[in-house]
Amino acid sequence: MIYDLLISPFSEFQFMQRALAGCLALCLSGPLIGVFLMLRRMSLTGDAMSHAILPGAAIGYLIAGLSVEAMTIGGLIAGGIVVLLSGAVSRLTQSGEDSSLAAFYLISMALGVLLISTHGSSVDLLHVLFGSALALNDSALWLLGSITTITLLTMAWLFRPLVLECLDPDYLGTVSRAGSWVHMAFLLLAVLNLIAGFHALGTLMAVGLMILPGAAMRYWSASLGGLLAGACASAFAASFSGLLLSYHLGWPTSPTIILCLGLFYFASLLCGTRNGLIWRYIRLKHLEA
Repeated sequence: MIYDLLISPFSEFQFMQRALAGCLALCLSGPLIGVFLMLRRMSLTGDAMSHAILPGAAIGYLIAGLSVEAMTIGGLIAGGIVVLLSGAVSRLTQSGEDSSLAAFYLISMALGVLLISTHGSSVDLLHVLFGSALALNDSALWLLGSITTITLLTMAWLFRPLVLECLDPDYLGTVSRAGSWVHMAFLLLAVLNLIAGFHALGTLMAVGLMILPGAAMRYWSASLGGLLAGACASAFAASFSGLLLSYHLGWPTSPTIILCLGLFYFASLLCGTRNGLIWRYIRLKHLEA
């Protein structure tokens, strides 16, 4: 019974094996980016950038169809342009980076949806917006593995300045000139991981795998190492559970995975040992006594 429920789908069907491998690659890198976005109070920036890649992916789709390479290059160019333009506008004007990024991402999303809607079909639009983890091919898996490798190596290289920028960006600016380019490199890494997530989960769902694990782990761990490890582990557990539920119940894969992460977030909000609502109530009752 347990074998049929938990193991049989992955041992018997290659598309499930590919989906699990792709999710594992995503879970090794995306949540790491999400933790640093959360610590820098930029969680909604990830959501903005996930929509910013849409027009580039749409143009790649119109040129070459469902080509992993074309849609990846298009998404990377579009996301990079939005990140660079929003950074330039925030430095040249009185506008904050969050407002300029919001403006550019809304324009990009509208342009992407318009391109797909006018030159494709509703099925194409749903594929781009919500992805298809069960349809990953060899090219997509190689891309996900490559982006994960690049992310892990770059994060190891930039780890100390990233931590310093989260804690005290002004201090980093006084002891090093690396602050600005480290910030841009980190945002480009976020774009890369959103592109990777886009192929499996779609532009609307990819950011969930990046942000929700770190947000949930804030209720369990106070250390950076615990946040990073717990975020990756919880993301993979939710992906595994979501794939199984999708297989057995016939639910769409991407929303099911994100809903599993959402359930973990709400469970953490209630039961987390670090400022979870139940533990806070117990502490308050203890102080009253």
